[in-house]
Amino acid sequence: MTIYPLVLQLGPVTLTGYGVMMMVSFVMAGWAIQLELRERGLNEDYAADIILAAVIGGLVGAKVWYVVVTRDWSALFRRGGFVWYGGFLGGVVAVLANGWRLRVPPRYTMEFTAAALAVGYALGRVGCFLVNDDYGIPTSLPWGMRFPRGLPPTTVANLEHMHVTFPPTANPLEVVAVHPTELYETTLMLLAFAWLWRARTHHHALGWRFGVYLVLAGTERFLIEFIRAKDDRFFGPLSLAQIASLGVVAVGVVVTARLWAPDRVAPGVSGHLAPRAAA
Repeated sequence: MTIYPLVLQLGPVTLTGYGVMMMVSFVMAGWAIQLELRERGLNEDYAADIILAAVIGGLVGAKVWYVVVTRDWSALFRRGGFVWYGGFLGGVVAVLANGWRLRVPPRYTMEFTAAALAVGYALGRVGCFLVNDDYGIPTSLPWGMRFPRGLPPTTVANLEHMHVTFPPTANPLEVVAVHPTELYETTLMLLAFAWLWRARTHHHALGWRFGVYLVLAGTERFLIEFIRAKDDRFFGPLSLAQIASLGVVAVGVVVTARLWAPDRVAPGVSGHLAPRAAA
């Protein structure tokens, strides 16, 4: 199967599939947060505050991570060049800092963003697929996909730069089929979202779901990286993303364990999170 990038030309404006899906992912994440706030009778405006902080912090963090790892300072001024883990860390810092400014207890923010993070990531990976980026290693499976205009194209020569080995007689210009790892991740994180969404009536302490999200997201990314075409395997067979994934899982285990027991006294609702009628 051969796949080409999705590009929409609206007059002088060019929209890529990645840009469209990033917008969709933030909208759907915000909607999920808003629904949870509504269920609890809290101020729904906090959903927009979270998303705005996540967009700003996420874009800055994703770009800075990419520049630091690649040492390509010119990427600061290009449209491409973003790394999810950098965006995740930047977004977390920005969202928690904004919550502190609005006097919202951090554990409320953690609780409300767990499911939203999962669905946002899942939809964001659809965007990666639509621009033919972040694909996997070669495969002979029926659903293997060729990306002749990928970032970069899935040619033998490009994949060899990503630590994929081919026979000496292989044609460097041949476009080969690879694992659509973007779609694998979308499927897995949609399943994670479904579970986290159903678990919003859990009986653990407030914020427990965020720890579970970290474990699920870190495990998923760690496993997928084994079949990703990567050029950053600085730790033997492991990529930089896998090392970061192990750290995310470890933090998630700690958070989940610490918040396992139900709250005797839950954090009080105050500041911007309080219902408007009670403010």
